[in-house]
Amino acid sequence: MTAATDVPPQGLLERRFHLAAEGTTVRTEVLAGVTTFVTMAYIVFVQPAVLSRDFAGHATGLDPGAILLATCVGSAFASILMGLWANYPIALAPGMGENFFFVSVIMSVTALGIPNAWQTALGMVFVSGVIFWLISASGIREAILNAISRSMRNGIAVGIGLFITFIGLRNTGLIVASPGTFVTLNPHLLSADMAVFFAGLLVAAALQVRRVRGAILWGMLTAAVMAFALGKVQYAGLVGLPRIQQMAIFRMDVAGALRWSLLPFIIVLVVMDVFDTVGTLVGVAEQAGFTKNGTLPRANRVLMVDATGTVAGACLGTSTVTAFIESAAGVAAGGRTGLMAVVTGVLFLLTLLFSPLVISIGRYMPITAPALVVVGAMMMQNVAKIDWDDFSEAIPAFLTIVGIPLFYSIADGLALGFVCYPIVKLLGGRAREVRWLTCAIAALLVVYFLLVRARVG
Repeated sequence: MTAATDVPPQGLLERRFHLAAEGTTVRTEVLAGVTTFVTMAYIVFVQPAVLSRDFAGHATGLDPGAILLATCVGSAFASILMGLWANYPIALAPGMGENFFFVSVIMSVTALGIPNAWQTALGMVFVSGVIFWLISASGIREAILNAISRSMRNGIAVGIGLFITFIGLRNTGLIVASPGTFVTLNPHLLSADMAVFFAGLLVAAALQVRRVRGAILWGMLTAAVMAFALGKVQYAGLVGLPRIQQMAIFRMDVAGALRWSLLPFIIVLVVMDVFDTVGTLVGVAEQAGFTKNGTLPRANRVLMVDATGTVAGACLGTSTVTAFIESAAGVAAGGRTGLMAVVTGVLFLLTLLFSPLVISIGRYMPITAPALVVVGAMMMQNVAKIDWDDFSEAIPAFLTIVGIPLFYSIADGLALGFVCYPIVKLLGGRAREVRWLTCAIAALLVVYFLLVRARVG
């Protein structure tokens, strides 16, 4: 008898995911995948509501059913690919922040008079995904990461968090327009909309304090139950596939996206995706103990999967698909391999079977608004990572933070901060700290301000 016969045969899952080597089991990975899905399932409800309407409440042209299909299939594809190829416990879905920037792009394209605004925006997401893929394959990502300072990266996150919160409060009617002060508190607080919103917000916040998995989702479901009880949402069925009036699959306009006036938007999409993915990768890898001698095994595969997910998402009809930091919840539950991501991906596909319920809940803004507020609060944590003692870092970051919500445009807020950053450094005698790529990005955004925004105005 040879030594080989003493070794028990390995199952398919063991051979694929190396469960024993990572000190985990199938049961643990499945539970971790379910945990991850519960913590990020809110995106399924929020995404159709966000992408189908612009910030003024006008239709973008994207059908809610088509968005739901793209969200679930895109998330499933990218998560399963992450599990099978990269073997990392990281799930992917359309990113919060990127989805609002996508709507901002649609509004800018519309204002420029470019036809097929949402198709062009999808084309820009597609191009940004291809660029990210090439960056990941060539190793240029280090240059991009070094070009944008830590303070500026965190300032972007904080600004988007404030913007998301502002939109959530406006969507639910808590704040309203005011001629004298631009916005003010809605005097009609005793309404069904307010009751639904605050019920969802308080439950989500309380569960978040108690560190309950899926706190945001439970808050939304609480708001949904109250909305049904108050007659604000009509029951449209529980089980069924999405009803789609206009498909978005392969409707991206790549040729229309390749305009000089739209180049700054594509650059910002790439930058946001790069930083989101790297930040999530580092955070999850550190929590799971994957870092070895200061390096992460198969890190390049994670970036390639993320870029592929973005390209696939654009083909399906949704905004940038990226790695979700909520994957850390699954890691905390014991997930250590790609099997966790595969389980999460399968659950996204199963969600499609409940599309009537998802769409009916997502259409009523006070139900989804609590998710926007809580996510905004989470993104505000990044303000502590800004170097406030260095004014050459703090002032551009601050301009980005206030510019995004006050301009009511992520693109314009980002442009303000990025343009001011190298100028403040140069005038402050800190020219050596400015990289050439930072200046190139700033120059492109100056062109954006002078030519693109001037035309819109």
